[in-house]
Amino acid sequence: MKQPCALSAALVVLVSGCGTGGGGKAGEPKVAFVRSFETASADVYVMNANGSGQRRLTQNPEWDGYPAWSPDGRSIAYDSERDGNVGLYVMNADGSRQRVLTRRPGGDGMPAWSPDSSRIAFTSWRNGGHVHPDIYVMNADGSSQRRLTRNPANDVLPAWSPDGLRIAFVSKRDGNSEVYVMNADGSSQRRLTRNPADDADPAWSPDGHSIVFYSNRDGDFDVYVMNANGSVERKLTRNYADDWDPAWSPDGRSIAFATTRDGNSEVYVMNPDGSGQRRLTRDPAEDSFPVWSPGGQR
Repeated sequence: MKQPCALSAALVVLVSGCGTGGGGKAGEPKVAFVRSFETASADVYVMNANGSGQRRLTQNPEWDGYPAWSPDGRSIAYDSERDGNVGLYVMNADGSRQRVLTRRPGGDGMPAWSPDSSRIAFTSWRNGGHVHPDIYVMNADGSSQRRLTRNPANDVLPAWSPDGLRIAFVSKRDGNSEVYVMNADGSSQRRLTRNPADDADPAWSPDGHSIVFYSNRDGDFDVYVMNANGSVERKLTRNYADDWDPAWSPDGRSIAFATTRDGNSEVYVMNPDGSGQRRLTRDPAEDSFPVWSPGGQR
């Protein structure tokens, strides 16, 4: 699992020039992602759902990564090292009006919006330097920051359920990375996956019935899906390279993910049953952390 030490390592990816041309149809969702070369710098990009129209949103010599599109389509939250420490930022969906939300010692990252766009859950290292992160939540403007998990192990990568009642996350409290779920107020924390390998990066289906995640239980990282209660796990990708960072499309008909099957990390998309896997990005840089805009955003 990609785990932040200094958070540049905890997340990988992006920096490069303009992408391919072309435009998507009006009303189709976009995909934000991260691109990085072999430096520590990375930026957030956006493209049409077919991979065309790639456009850079952030331009910063440091790390800008882990984008999260607000459900109302107006904003993209992300984490950045531009001030020397990893903090959470937000910008308009077109990349304008970039502003800081958190700036705390230790670092904050991995934002996830609540379904009503009013709150952001995130991972914070503020209580233990670069070790023992916990899940926090705050208002979308950065106010009222509140801790949800309190565990000597790592709790990271929150993901809000579509009904806003639960938050899935990843914890190492059992010795390895497993997917957990809790109520949105931090209560009733319970384990969903049970495997000696690492399971990470949960993402809910739009109907709330399923959760995708990635796991190295078969030696390399592949994308899996399970029922929201942790039952009936199914493998979606079968590849000797690594497949990770799964994200559902807003209509539930596609899953974007990152893969190294082409020698470097690229963004792909597939059907929810794992069929129809096709490549969206073709760049010598590293492309990953795809996330969809809500339907209808341009």
